[in-house]
Amino acid sequence: MPSISDIWNYLYTSINDIDINSINSIFRLLLSLLLGSIVGYERKRKGQTAGVRTFSLIAMGATLAMLLSIYVPQEYLGLKNGDPGRIAAQVITGVGFLGAGAIIQMKGSVRGLTTAAGIWMVATIGMAVGVGMYWVSIAATALILFILVQLERIEHRISLGSESRIIRITASAIVRDLKPYTDIMQTRRMHLSNFYVEYDFATDETLLNLVVLVRENTDYLTLFKELEEVYPTKSIALTNQLAI
Repeated sequence: MPSISDIWNYLYTSINDIDINSINSIFRLLLSLLLGSIVGYERKRKGQTAGVRTFSLIAMGATLAMLLSIYVPQEYLGLKNGDPGRIAAQVITGVGFLGAGAIIQMKGSVRGLTTAAGIWMVATIGMAVGVGMYWVSIAATALILFILVQLERIEHRISLGSESRIIRITASAIVRDLKPYTDIMQTRRMHLSNFYVEYDFATDETLLNLVVLVRENTDYLTLFKELEEVYPTKSIALTNQLAI
């Protein structure tokens, strides 16, 4: 009867064997399932559509494609000539369509680029698992989590980068001077890059579309309260689409 040590040595040797066998195939699928689930959990926690199941399936699919790429020429080399990279190469193309599906376009604003990049990266990790690069795959997953979690916190902490937004103001007056608005924006370190105005002299109303560059952590509620007090204001809205 084999001892526990013999069983462990057998499993270890089978898992690290260059040739594809049932044990290392199952192990690689399970590892890709785990790594994909970790990244998927982080994305789902941020409210993204692609979550644990999606990322797990992508990682496992890429791993299985890589296993097939190695297995076919390994088993049938004497019967058919096969390219180990031919099947795996199609994974990158196929994942591109999934990444495009993760990008949601909403009124001129593109969202989901980070998730799409994560899908592509997880597929690549799955391929690495498929060829037996276990530690590289684990390290890559750890780096993905560092980028998605820690770098995001750093970006918010140092207020890195600005985003373009449109503040739509409907004033119950004919607005001929924007300086009161620009003064408020300057105190909040905002930049007015352009503006569009529409007068309705029949009702004495002005529709303003202020195209501004704002920081990601801008307190819009307080900003709107200050803008409301400049002129009699009917409505204020934050949008990504011009109302012209």
